[in-house]
Amino acid sequence: MQVKLFVGNLPWSVNDTVLTQIFADHGEVQSARVISDRDTGRSRGFGFVEMETNDIGALIQATDGHEIDGRNLRVNQAEEKPSSGRTSYDRRDRY
Repeated sequence: MQVKLFVGNLPWSVNDTVLTQIFADHGEVQSARVISDRDTGRSRGFGFVEMETNDIGALIQATDGHEIDGRNLRVNQAEEKPSSGRTSYDRRDRY
């Protein structure tokens, strides 16, 4: 089954390729994306991985706490972003 994981506490040195490599040993990675700040382009320290797995609990247990550059990863099943009920047409300038 395909799952989407939230991966937090990433070191700044981790990019999409490194994130893919971390999870590749545990199944087929469909996508891996480190989220970056839109203004600075620097990593925000978290990302998302979509992959195939038969046992999400075992996958999370195997990767949660994995150390990279002195930081322990936090891995959880991603939660869907709640819909605000607004569309892009409803947005108004805040200033």
